[in-house]
Amino acid sequence: MADDAVADSRTDPAEAGVPWRSRTVQLVLLSTALAPLGVPLVSPTLPVFRDAFGVTEAQASLLVSGYFVVGILLSPFVGLLADRLGRKRVLVGGLATFGVLGGAMAFAPSFEAVLLLRVLQGTGAAAIFITTVTIIGDTFEDAQRTAVLGVNVAVLSLTAALFPVLGGYLVGISWNAPFLTYFAAVPLAVAVALLLEEPATGAQTRGVAHLRSALSSVATPAVLALFGVTFLTEFLAFGVVFTTLPFLLEPVLAPVLVGAVILSAEAVSMVAATATGRLARRFSSVQLVGLGFACYGVGFFLIGLFGWLGTTVAGVVFAGAGIGLLLPSIDASLSERTTEAHRAGTFSLRNSATFSGRFAGPVTFAGLAVTAGLGYTPLLLAAGSISVAVALATTLVARRPTPAAAASGPPDRI
Repeated sequence: MADDAVADSRTDPAEAGVPWRSRTVQLVLLSTALAPLGVPLVSPTLPVFRDAFGVTEAQASLLVSGYFVVGILLSPFVGLLADRLGRKRVLVGGLATFGVLGGAMAFAPSFEAVLLLRVLQGTGAAAIFITTVTIIGDTFEDAQRTAVLGVNVAVLSLTAALFPVLGGYLVGISWNAPFLTYFAAVPLAVAVALLLEEPATGAQTRGVAHLRSALSSVATPAVLALFGVTFLTEFLAFGVVFTTLPFLLEPVLAPVLVGAVILSAEAVSMVAATATGRLARRFSSVQLVGLGFACYGVGFFLIGLFGWLGTTVAGVVFAGAGIGLLLPSIDASLSERTTEAHRAGTFSLRNSATFSGRFAGPVTFAGLAVTAGLGYTPLLLAAGSISVAVALATTLVARRPTPAAAASGPPDRI
């Protein structure tokens, strides 16, 4: 399948770009493009949603956090199903669930009904996130895999950059108008069912034994560290960019302009993600992770230390660069360390870490800022300090020689 997807095998895969002629890549990228309907579309609408239902800011933030609750718990089993039943079936079911339940929120009569549908919709989102990166891992190898994963994140960032503006515009019409866009996932589910070729998984074990085998295959310090980095990446991104920013900017900007500020983060993330395939040829994954968290640190300090719009936008740009550097590097490293038989299981565990960070970030930041009365500025400075500390720690790890490094030169990647 990889051979069919490559336009010219003689071209350096890190520079060849996305193999657009591959139907697999096209369907995966279309599925990825809809994923930001989950949070970036809704993030600028939080103040309007709060007023429409008469809830607090902390309660409104559950529209973001609640989306990830079920995915945290069920992601490992979604991965098990993808390894046993096939990537295609799980992706089709995920798209259908995402679209139908998401669209139904537009007709929900109460805050509780919206929240329930939102929680259930998260299972579909988990299936989409897990299967898309797993299919890429199955289909491509080495530097080409990193390049395609980078473009996958770039597509994610591109649509995530556009959807906040769309959400801000639609919520100006009605609080429930943004939710109608979720129905777009239904025809895509039909297209995937008819057109996607099923990758071979090579799974040999079944049921709980398969999950146990997958767990043992990832129980290494490097992979566990990648899960921890994933959690922190999402915790800070969703706590700051998608939750704190809308409330900070509400007094000075209309919802559509708040969406435009978030757009700048996603746009820079897209650019950084497309560069990871090339950067991976020169820098280790540890170094890219350190650079990503350094961008986080600069961005969060700029947002927290200065009170005017220009530095806030600059801070958001740095944060977006951090996201773009971190996500494809983590996924490429995980793909390299897992077999096809356990790849979906590995990404399901990574997805649990992803959703845990996305759940905890909004609740923590909104809860501490409003309920505990700390305000957002101390939290932003704390986030910046943590990011700088992680950047320094990864820099030290990257510089520390290992026996393998002494023998072969470059430091080991995460």
